[in-house]
Amino acid sequence: MFIGENLTNLRIMHGYSRKQLSEMLDVTEQAIWQYENSYTSPKVQIVNELKRIFKVKSKYFYTRDMVSLYNVASNIEVMNIAYRSKIINTFSKTQSEVKHVEFLDAFVEQITAKISLPTLNIVQLRDEVVDYLNSTDDDRMIQINKMAQLARKKLGFSHDTNDELMYLIEKSGIFIFEKAIGEDIDAYSLWTQKNRAYIILGNIKQSAARRNFDLAHELGHLLLHFRVEFANLDRKEHKHFENEANLFAGAFLLPEKEFVKDITEVIAITNPDSYLDLKRKWKVSLQVLGYRAHKLGIFEAKDHRNFYAALHRKNYLKVEPLDKSIPLQNPMKIKTIIDFLAKRKLMDIRQMIEKDWTVEVSFFKQMTGIDGDFFDKYVSNMLEFDLQKVITIPNRNQ
Repeated sequence: MFIGENLTNLRIMHGYSRKQLSEMLDVTEQAIWQYENSYTSPKVQIVNELKRIFKVKSKYFYTRDMVSLYNVASNIEVMNIAYRSKIINTFSKTQSEVKHVEFLDAFVEQITAKISLPTLNIVQLRDEVVDYLNSTDDDRMIQINKMAQLARKKLGFSHDTNDELMYLIEKSGIFIFEKAIGEDIDAYSLWTQKNRAYIILGNIKQSAARRNFDLAHELGHLLLHFRVEFANLDRKEHKHFENEANLFAGAFLLPEKEFVKDITEVIAITNPDSYLDLKRKWKVSLQVLGYRAHKLGIFEAKDHRNFYAALHRKNYLKVEPLDKSIPLQNPMKIKTIIDFLAKRKLMDIRQMIEKDWTVEVSFFKQMTGIDGDFFDKYVSNMLEFDLQKVITIPNRNQ
């Protein structure tokens, strides 16, 4: 029997409306509604076209998908997604991202079921932040600076480098994935109802410095804005929370004591080119260096305006020096877990993809954002192994 809910999950995750999908299949919008609500079953030709569009196998539509199997839908709250974006996103876009995280959460549930993960530092840190924020009368700027300092300490950061930023954030317990979110969204983050933290990074802007700020910004949301219903915010409120996450990111990436010491060695303080050594050291953009200097009172308002004008004049607001030379940090935790499971023979990766998920490898690449060769090596290795079972190589000495 055709399971309409599976089609609904795929359609929403890919961001298609029923009308858009109906046009792709050359059927009526009403037909899509009937398929999804299991009033009628699509013909074989339609199922084959759905397979092609969504990169799944026929069986996908006739067995419970992993989202329903792991019952993760109730675990992801649409209201709590925090976007790093200059716009308030449409409900349909948010729905699509929530559905994508549901798929990712089912995947994470599956691959972590056979291993024992350490106590999550990020949950302990978040609870400590929440306790502090609920008990202090400190000025909000003081609160943010204290929490940024605490986060560096608790997550194991050195006082003078961000070289292991991605690794230490993943190590804390946060699951980080990459995705082509769109040009208007740099990243987003959320907590699930089961206390699992996700950061989804856009993969369009391939700049290490900008990505590092995105990571720190989303960490700020996860710690400072736990359970905030972002979907209900108006533009003014949304801007307020974005500004707080920006302040946290600046304080987290550029700890005050070390940064103040560094910046005293800069001679031409309004010339962005004078900060290239600091950009190389801290792995943050020139814009962020100026922003942090301004917030610490190192720049007077006039100096900051001149600094920003120089950025604009040199066309650094789009592309900065060193953007191509500072190595981009990519998420590694999921790869490490899968490698561990495969090497210990705790999971057959090919079977996971083709039998459990009943999808093509390309589906997995798109869902996880992991580069293509990673999953290919498991599938190709297994194919080679299977061939050895059925092919007898003649002995030339006989």
